Amino acid sequence: MTITKEESIRIEKAKQGSESDFEALILSCQGKAYSMAYRYFNNPEDAMDALQESFLKIYRSLHTFKGESSFQTWVYRIVANTCCDMLRKKKARISTESFIKYDGEEEYTLDVVDQEKGPEEWLEQQEMTKYLMVCLEKLPLEQKEIIILRDIQGFSYEEISEILSIHVGTVKSRISRSRLKLREIYLKGREPF
Repeated sequence: MTITKEESIRIEKAKQGSESDFEALILSCQGKAYSMAYRYFNNPEDAMDALQESFLKIYRSLHTFKGESSFQTWVYRIVANTCCDMLRKKKARISTESFIKYDGEEEYTLDVVDQEKGPEEWLEQQEMTKYLMVCLEKLPLEQKEIIILRDIQGFSYEEISEILSIHVGTVKSRISRSRLKLREIYLKGREPF
């Protein structure tokens, strides 16, 4: 991922104090950043708190951005780190009450619903999605983070590598271990008593 000339100019102007250029940079990645924060907390208020905290950190540390990655990747790294920090500080379990993000205009769900399915199949799929989210919350934070970035947000291995500042090989092994652990939790919860 490279920085475009326009983006580079905006970054330099934002570093010099241009609020409009900073706002334009943030708006370019705000939607995905919010979605990412929301998946950490499954709560719109906590996600917004994390996003606001992230944007403050970005504003305060913009002068440290060297362009070694794209601006968006740098932002997503800060959002991911902020979410992890907030979760560690709270030492609280993540709420599983809401699995659908509603922003007033559109709904976003974890899974794409097959339009040819009947109501029973659709309901079953929704219950499966909820159960999967409950299982995801049982993962250690490092494993949950990698599943969110890859399987829910759809980042590539290279993007995750840049966001988390780890090697691509480490990304792949963490994803593999995390998926195995998630599968184990999933199957254990589905066993009959």
